[in-house]
Amino acid sequence: MDGSPDPRYVAAMRWDREHRSNDVIDRRGQSSGGGGGGGMLFGLLFTLVRSRFGWAGVAVLAIGYFVITQLDAPQRAAGVDTPLQPGAHDEQADFVGFVLDDVQDTWARILPTLGGRYERAKLVLFTGSTSTACGLGERATGPFYCPRDARVYIDLGFYSALRERLGAPGDFAQAYVIAHEIGHHVQHLLGTDAQIQRAGRAEGAGGLSVRLELQADCYAGVWAHASKQRSLLETGDIEEALTAAAAIGDDTLQRRDGGRVRPETFSHGSSAQRVRWFNAGLQRGDPAACDTFSARTL
Repeated sequence: MDGSPDPRYVAAMRWDREHRSNDVIDRRGQSSGGGGGGGMLFGLLFTLVRSRFGWAGVAVLAIGYFVITQLDAPQRAAGVDTPLQPGAHDEQADFVGFVLDDVQDTWARILPTLGGRYERAKLVLFTGSTSTACGLGERATGPFYCPRDARVYIDLGFYSALRERLGAPGDFAQAYVIAHEIGHHVQHLLGTDAQIQRAGRAEGAGGLSVRLELQADCYAGVWAHASKQRSLLETGDIEEALTAAAAIGDDTLQRRDGGRVRPETFSHGSSAQRVRWFNAGLQRGDPAACDTFSARTL
């Protein structure tokens, strides 16, 4: 490459291209599979031990192998954590890191006013699929937040789909996605997601799942408000975020897939609802505007 930015990832919003985040983990190109090599090694040891020590030796081997794999399980589940390499030309990953840090810095200032303390999340870049504390993360599911390990997971190929298949191009559309997922991290720190789990995560239009997602959209708007106040945004950035919010509404996705709109299956809210709640956070810049659970109309 000649060192010039990839035109697909040139950001309209103002950001520091020299910025490198300490909270981005790079698993791109890694395999999500695990245990294959260990299984082959066990098979070889099984043959050797049985030939020399008999079945009593095999029993000891099996117990030792079980103990070792159980101790190693948390590390394998978490995957291999490799930070972004400093100095590498990776425009899109650098942009993700800048947005991540800016969103988290914003909430680090806001959360104490709500009686909380902000703890930074990590963001994992992966390709295809990766292990998480919430199970196997796959590209097909789109970006997601796992509360069990406080990490956001993104296959950057999603941004190509957002731009090319869903008709939501632009850097701030990408930033909105990150801000939404960190919104879920804020909910986790405040205990909102735990309350929803205890109450039962009801699906469907007006259900608790939809209200949780719409609140994360509103929290993304709160960050957008702070970014606007600090003159990070340029003309068209907000429209990009609104386009992205509309593009991934449940009703729009169902129509695009050729099916009928089924509100009883909604999990994230309609396009109009997602736009409305993002705007609520954007206009006021106050998390108090994001109480989707008390709202009579979403």
